[in-house]
Amino acid sequence: MNVLGLKRGVRFVFDEARQRHALLQPEGVQMLNDTAAAVILHRGEIEALAREFEGVDEADIEALVGSLGVLVPEGKAVVIEVAPAKPADRPDPAPFGLLAELTYRCPLKCPYCSNPVDLSGSELDTGSWWRVFQEARDLGVLQLHLSGGEPLARSDLTELVARARSIALYTNLVTSGIGLTSKRLADLKAAGLDHVQLSIQDSDRESADRIAGMKAHERKLAIAELVRAADLPLSINVVLHRHNVSRLREIAELAAAMGAERLELAHTQYYGWGLLNRSSLLPSREQVATADDDAAAFIAEHRATASSPMEIVYVRPDYHDGVPKPCMNGWGSRQLVVSPTGEVMPCPAASVIPDLDPPNVLDSSLSDIWYRSEAFNRFRGTAWMADPCRSCPRKEIDFGGCRCQAFQLTGDAAATDPVCALSPRHDLVTSLVGAAPAVPFTPRRWR
Repeated sequence: MNVLGLKRGVRFVFDEARQRHALLQPEGVQMLNDTAAAVILHRGEIEALAREFEGVDEADIEALVGSLGVLVPEGKAVVIEVAPAKPADRPDPAPFGLLAELTYRCPLKCPYCSNPVDLSGSELDTGSWWRVFQEARDLGVLQLHLSGGEPLARSDLTELVARARSIALYTNLVTSGIGLTSKRLADLKAAGLDHVQLSIQDSDRESADRIAGMKAHERKLAIAELVRAADLPLSINVVLHRHNVSRLREIAELAAAMGAERLELAHTQYYGWGLLNRSSLLPSREQVATADDDAAAFIAEHRATASSPMEIVYVRPDYHDGVPKPCMNGWGSRQLVVSPTGEVMPCPAASVIPDLDPPNVLDSSLSDIWYRSEAFNRFRGTAWMADPCRSCPRKEIDFGGCRCQAFQLTGDAAATDPVCALSPRHDLVTSLVGAAPAVPFTPRRWR
C-alpha cells in the first residue's frame, strides 16, 4: 500500500480534554483508539506499522484504513494539532459540538425555517462569542457550527472564525450563501474556515426561488463554484417537503454537479416556522414512499458509477416512521446550542418548552450550564422516563424521541414522542399524515 494522506477538510488532532486522538471532518468527529491513531500517524503505510506492532496483518490494516474513510492516495500531508483544552477532571458527558446561532437575520424567507417565530432580542457581541468559544473548548467541544439565520450577516464573522481556529475548533459555516463573495470567502479561508455547508431549496429554479422568497437559486450555483475554487470542502443541505420531494433525484444530481462532497437530504422538522407551515409542508405517505425509493436508488447508482462518490445522508420523516429519532443523540449528551441572544439549549428548538427557562451565557459559564442547570439535566439520561419509554428496549437508542415535539403535540415535554407507535397519543401523528390538500405557506419574516 502506498503512503496516504488526509482528505481535504479533515484534521487529525490530539484532544487534551479526553486524552485521545480524533479526526475532525465536515459534520463529524471520530474519536480514535490507539491502533486507529497509529494508522493515521503512519499514513496507512503497512511496513511502518509492522515495525511498531508485532504480527500486524496487512488485510486488517487495509480494512481499518477503509473504515476510517479519510485517507486517500496523494492526499494532503497529515497535520497533527493539539486541540488545547483543560485536561478535565470533570464528569461525563462532555459535549463534542457547539451550534452557534450567530444571528436570526436572514435574507431568505424559507417557510420550514426552525428559527423561532418570535425573532426579537439583541445579539451577543464579538467579545461575548469569543468567551463562549473558549468556554466550549474548555468543556471539550471540538466542532463549531456557525449558523443562524444567516451567519454572513455578521460583519465580524471572519474575526470569529479566526478566534475559533486559534483554539483548534473545527469550523463549519452553515449558510445560504447570500452575501458570500470571492474576497470574503478568501478571508474566511485565511482565517481558518474548514468547511462550507450550503443550502439549496430545489433543483427547479422557479420553485427554489419561490421557497426561498427571493431570486437565490442561480446565486447559490455561483457560490458553489466559489467554494470549489477556494479548495474548501462543500456540503449541500436540502430540506425536503411537499413542494420539492418529488424531485429528490434531480436535487441529488444537481448537488453532484455542484461538486458537493457531502449531501444531506432531510425531511422537514416541524419547529418554528416549519410548525407554523406544517399543513403546507407535510408530504403524503405516497410521496414519502416514492422519496424513499428514489433516495435508495440514487445512492446505489451513484456509488456504483461516480469516480468520487458523494457521502449521502437521507433523513426520513419521523411523522411517517412510527419510530422516533434519537434527537441530538440524547438530551444534553453531545451537543449544545447558543442562540443569538445568549440562551443555551440542548437543541435548537428547546425554547418551545415554556417552563424550560434556558440559562444565558451572560449570566453563567457554559460549564455551569452544561453540568448543573435544570434545563440540561431535566431530560438527560433515562431516569426521567415513564412507561412505555422506561421499559422499552430502545430507550438507550432513541431516548424517548424529541422532547420539543412531544410538547408541541401533547403539551407535555416528558411524554413519549407521539411519532412512536407505542405512544398512547400516536393518533395525533397518524391523523396528520394523510393526503391533505396543499395550502399556501407563510414566508419566514425577520420582524
